[in-house]
Amino acid sequence: MAVFESSKSGGLVLKAYDSESIVSDPALDASRVSQTKIAIASLAQRLKVGKSKVRYAISGQAVITRFVKLPPLGGDNIEQLVTFEAQQQFPFPLNEVVWDYELIESPGEKEVVIVAIKSDALDEINAAVNESGLSTSEVDVAPMALFNAFRAAYGEPSESVLLIDIGARTTNLLYLEGKRFFTRSVGISGSAVTAAIAKEYGIPFVEAESQKVTNGLVALGGGHTEQLDESVAHLAGVIRNALTRLPAEIARTTNYYRSQHGGSAPSRVILAGGGANLPYALEFFQEKLNLPVEYFNPLGAFSVGKGVDASVLQREGHLMGELVGLGLRGIGKSTINIDLVPTVVEQARAADRRKPFLIGAAAALLLGVGAWAGLQWVAAGKAEEKLQSANDTKEQLDPIASEIRTLLEKENSIRKVATGFTTAEADHAFWYDLLAEVRGAFASDAVWVTDLEPLAAYLPPVEAKAGAAKKDATAPATTSGKSMIRPEFFSTGYGQSSLLPVESEGKAGAAPQPINTVNAIRLKGFWRKKNEQNQNMVSELLKKLRENPGSFTFSFPGPDGKPVNLKDEQIVKELAVAGTGPELAFPFEIILPLAREVKAK
Repeated sequence: MAVFESSKSGGLVLKAYDSESIVSDPALDASRVSQTKIAIASLAQRLKVGKSKVRYAISGQAVITRFVKLPPLGGDNIEQLVTFEAQQQFPFPLNEVVWDYELIESPGEKEVVIVAIKSDALDEINAAVNESGLSTSEVDVAPMALFNAFRAAYGEPSESVLLIDIGARTTNLLYLEGKRFFTRSVGISGSAVTAAIAKEYGIPFVEAESQKVTNGLVALGGGHTEQLDESVAHLAGVIRNALTRLPAEIARTTNYYRSQHGGSAPSRVILAGGGANLPYALEFFQEKLNLPVEYFNPLGAFSVGKGVDASVLQREGHLMGELVGLGLRGIGKSTINIDLVPTVVEQARAADRRKPFLIGAAAALLLGVGAWAGLQWVAAGKAEEKLQSANDTKEQLDPIASEIRTLLEKENSIRKVATGFTTAEADHAFWYDLLAEVRGAFASDAVWVTDLEPLAAYLPPVEAKAGAAKKDATAPATTSGKSMIRPEFFSTGYGQSSLLPVESEGKAGAAPQPINTVNAIRLKGFWRKKNEQNQNMVSELLKKLRENPGSFTFSFPGPDGKPVNLKDEQIVKELAVAGTGPELAFPFEIILPLAREVKAK
């Protein structure tokens, strides 16, 4: 974090600077935002920036960057053309991303750089900044801010320059040649080196990071590590192996830059970023790239204020490129101006744009409210007169209303008594209808019903969904201790029945007690086969009952509340299979749910 201000001559002056380190363990990526928020709050407190508006840059890894060559069209069509190209380049709908673009000066053709980031990802990053007490002015991208700092410090080099910015999570490669500019981000960075150390030594990421910072250096060729301690030499070799992939990526990117963008191979290399802090990193890239390499020095782009420690700038100057680029945005001296606008910032800007209209609307509203208040005062007088008239009418109707309420209460009491009689009669008739339906459904000389028992609170064994626990509902609630109807003999085959009530269990002479509300009946009996081709008469007769259920139901609420059609095996509890022995008949037991609950007394 840095604090800049404009000098009297219009230049950039550094007033304060400080830095904070966080651990970039990929395994703890979910905590990175909270770590960043804490670091920003600590820096803001040390630099005493309070609730200032800030510009910040996000990593090149977090955005999608595309360089697109445009056809030679008029300037009025640039916006539409770039929007069309953005729709083709990004794998997300444009309403889900925040994007911006900037025209790049290229010899003989128009070229544009388009940058985009998912809206929710940008809002998450911006929340970490805002929750630290700061508000957002503009959001830039690290490679673009670094490009602006390079231009301010080095001008427009005639030869092709490669700027390597080695960060914690990504390395930004910037190719600069006159007015030409190209950038690409690769995933080989400081955390990749730390991960290689952790894997080699089998230690946690945090401990590997500490070893890299404390004892790490880059091994060079030609017996460079022979004079070093064996452990330090081995660590240097691990770091060298991890960094060796980066020159290969640089070579691949250079070939792409030359073939697709008409650029030249770099003749000079500049190192920046925290990954360049490793001892002998500069010599390593000189060896691998066979080019002159130097550290990035942005001091030519700004002057230093009195309160800044020069030794800190000398030690960390190559880390300040993005900060300097953001400072140049503040004084209007940046070449590329990318602004990714978070949702809250866009809402604030829209509110500022609406302020003149809101002020005019507020004035019109005040005039309207005054006129409305006058009309309401007149209307209030008329309403008061109507209210007085309504109160007089109410006083006249109050005696009649009292008589009506008394009659309604009497009607409700009579209705309750009548409802009790009609309900009892309906329940009484229900049993006659039920017995008739059972007799009709089981009308066969091959079936005898010997027992009909009402059941309370019966739950059939309905299958549960896959993966869910099955509820054991096979045991119906008994009516022990209650009065019940139990026929001693009931033969649908001969049309005879004899129903005898059974007294409730309890003290001698006690009055029969009503059983619970009945929702099913249990039928027990015997069946015999009529011939060899029709061995299961119970299922045949149950099929007849399904066709005309009447008092019964073959659908029951399942575990999810939706109706489930009961199968025969869920209704038939016992059914002896006809054998070849001398038996005359075979027992069966079925439970039939009722279409409605009935009180049995």
